[in-house]
Amino acid sequence: MALGQKRNRMVIPQASAAMEQFKWETASELGIQIPQGGYMGDLPSRVNGAIGGNMVKKMIAAYEQSLAGGTQPPTPQVTNVRTTP
Repeated sequence: MALGQKRNRMVIPQASAAMEQFKWETASELGIQIPQGGYMGDLPSRVNGAIGGNMVKKMIAAYEQSLAGGTQPPTPQVTNVRTTP
């Protein structure tokens, strides 16, 4: 990826390592073999999309579970978010 094209930023930067681990766990659950070294650039976008899509499904399910249990996870304060491409 060329420098300057990476626009995705973590809302909570301290969660970066946990999100990376979550990505590997989700890929493993889907039976997706990640190449040694963790480089995923050679995987088709359909495979990478499946990983991300399942991560979102799991996060939504966890949030719904907490709401059903009577607790509401804290909502992070979002600042400096770009709304234009």
